[in-house]
Amino acid sequence: MKFSISLVNAALGAVFFKTVSAATCNLKPSYATPLTADGWQAQLVATSLSKPRGIVFDTSGNLLVVQAGSGIVHLAFDDGGSTCLDVSKKTSLINAPTLNHGIALSNDGKILYASSSEAVFSWSYDASAVTVSYTNQTLVTGMTNDDHTTRTLLMSQKEPSILVVSRGSTSNIDTEAEFLSSGHSQIKAFDLNNVSSSAPYDFNTQGRLLGWGLRNSVGVAEEPTIGGIYSVENSADEIDRAGVDIHQNNPGEEMNYHGFLNASTENQGGNYGYPLCFAVWNTNIPDLGTLKVGDQFALDQNATSNDTTCQTKRVSPRLTFQAHMAPLDMKFLPNGTEAYISFHGSWDRTNPIGYKVSSLLFSSGSPTAPSDSTNSTTDIFANADNSACPDNCFRPVGLAVDGEERLWVSSDATGELYVLARTSTGTATSSGATPSATKKSSAGRVGASGALVAVLLGAVLVVVML
Repeated sequence: MKFSISLVNAALGAVFFKTVSAATCNLKPSYATPLTADGWQAQLVATSLSKPRGIVFDTSGNLLVVQAGSGIVHLAFDDGGSTCLDVSKKTSLINAPTLNHGIALSNDGKILYASSSEAVFSWSYDASAVTVSYTNQTLVTGMTNDDHTTRTLLMSQKEPSILVVSRGSTSNIDTEAEFLSSGHSQIKAFDLNNVSSSAPYDFNTQGRLLGWGLRNSVGVAEEPTIGGIYSVENSADEIDRAGVDIHQNNPGEEMNYHGFLNASTENQGGNYGYPLCFAVWNTNIPDLGTLKVGDQFALDQNATSNDTTCQTKRVSPRLTFQAHMAPLDMKFLPNGTEAYISFHGSWDRTNPIGYKVSSLLFSSGSPTAPSDSTNSTTDIFANADNSACPDNCFRPVGLAVDGEERLWVSSDATGELYVLARTSTGTATSSGATPSATKKSSAGRVGASGALVAVLLGAVLVVVML
């Protein structure tokens, strides 16, 4: 009898302890709360970060965050389920002001990679102890340039030891990017099994070329089922054609395909157009002829650079998005049916656009939308009003999907992290809904705890009766 009662008391104590120690999930932004689409809920879970950019989960389920200009922090959370989480511990992992965006982990989670504008570095990492090695190794170097200084990193899951590095242009229209030898506006892959501690790879002259003529492909992702590499590109600002200003709605932002990281070189290493060719978004362009959304056009028409050469000698995007939305990251669901894209938002447009996270459907390793689609994405998390942007609104950058398939998003302008989760009913649509689903989720958890308590109280009564 004593054992039975003690067991029940212990169980009740466990319920009580979990209830009082659960996350409060009560953070609110200082600006208008972003809206979630039907079938989604969202919650602000971390504040007071310094320009959070790239994010990645370690093998212990904790989050590593690059803070541009300061280094990398480790965040552990009290997890109340769904979107209810609070930061339980914040640890400064690497103090390095040159780190600005890129982050990745080795396949076993024991090596941490991060990048500056010049180089890619690695540290030994212990997820349990939350420590890194005192010294780091330089893996790739020679990437210094102005303007676009992020160096996105992707560690392949299909081809272990292959690290993909993306480098952008040195200006809006970077004429040096016309030359492959410049190393500008390129994505390359490096086999880390062959890198020497005394002789890092030189980006300009080494590595496997996945594509060039890519103005600033900040988001790079590996499709998880068959392993295709995709990137999302920020295209040019302030452009005109034939003396006509067309920059409000052109050129389109791009999603490009770069083949596989295995032995195949099919669909790989091509010139994607920049700085001479760009993707059509709005067809109201002088002398455009029959070109449609996603087709490549030239800013100037001459013997060596014109719409015809752009169409026939450059690789067109797999999908095109509205001009100036600034896609910065792309992450897949583990089953490959959906990808998420963060659109950082415009500065080069009268009416701000972007400032949202959207989803994109995939099937058999490819997007389901046709290449000329103007509605390939579905908005799932967005500001109610972009008129306060970019200074006083949600501005997404890094994405990460955790083991429960919750979507995590960093907002650099506001120093925040959000987490998104699907609700039990509904599917994501482009129509926004107020984020009251978070409160419903909390109520659901209280109800579940109450039900468990009721069951245990019932067990007590049974014990007493016995």
